[in-house]
Amino acid sequence: MAHLVSARTNKATMSPDRPKIRNAGFVLIVEDNVELAQSVGIYLDQRGYAVDYAHDGMTGLRLAADQKYDVVILDKGLPGLDGMTVCRRLRTEHRSTTPIVMLTGHTSLEDKLQALDGGADDYICKPFDLRELGARLSVLIRRDQGKTVQGILAVGDLTFDTGTLEVTRAGQPIEIGPVPLRILEFLMRESPKVVSRERIERQVWGESLPDSDTLRSHLYILRRAIDKPFAYPLLHTLPYVGYRLVDMRAVEAEVT
Repeated sequence: MAHLVSARTNKATMSPDRPKIRNAGFVLIVEDNVELAQSVGIYLDQRGYAVDYAHDGMTGLRLAADQKYDVVILDKGLPGLDGMTVCRRLRTEHRSTTPIVMLTGHTSLEDKLQALDGGADDYICKPFDLRELGARLSVLIRRDQGKTVQGILAVGDLTFDTGTLEVTRAGQPIEIGPVPLRILEFLMRESPKVVSRERIERQVWGESLPDSDTLRSHLYILRRAIDKPFAYPLLHTLPYVGYRLVDMRAVEAEVT
């Protein structure tokens, strides 16, 4: 049921026994370890995903730019173009918004942040459990679909209608001022990534950056509005790193 893309020929061939269908989602696996790629593909196939393969960076870039995938699984260390270059080019040159999960053999925080800052939506360290990968794909696909349906952003039980500027959590309307609202929209669009304070400041204020306490004050107001009245937080602070808007309970439930 999968497209098989040869790193030598760059040609895709459709498996003749079954037509490609998109039930759970349409996934591109860009991984030069053929055995690993096939293991992931078989696992996803059994769970209703349609799968394409690429075994080098240039082929992966071409397929991801030309096809409409629900998510791309992208190895960081690839022959030809490395995964970080593929990710950045998809985001900058091709304006792709397709969710990207970066596979990396490194576990350091700096390596993970590099992947997220480079445009990846999530990362997973090798070796990994296929169940965890499947759970993360499911979260990303649902989140991405939530962005486009009726212009509504959703993170957990928090929703933001970008047309009417209405914010609700657990069905309760929330009043938020203009600046915290812009911060919220940016964090929701970037979710579940960690976003540095510098990126938030430039997104909201452009080149006219505020003093050091301004962002902290707006984040305090935002956290008080979307988290304080509710049972668990969505806005998380990573000291000296940045901020993250994510429903950790849902992520943990998917993994288990």
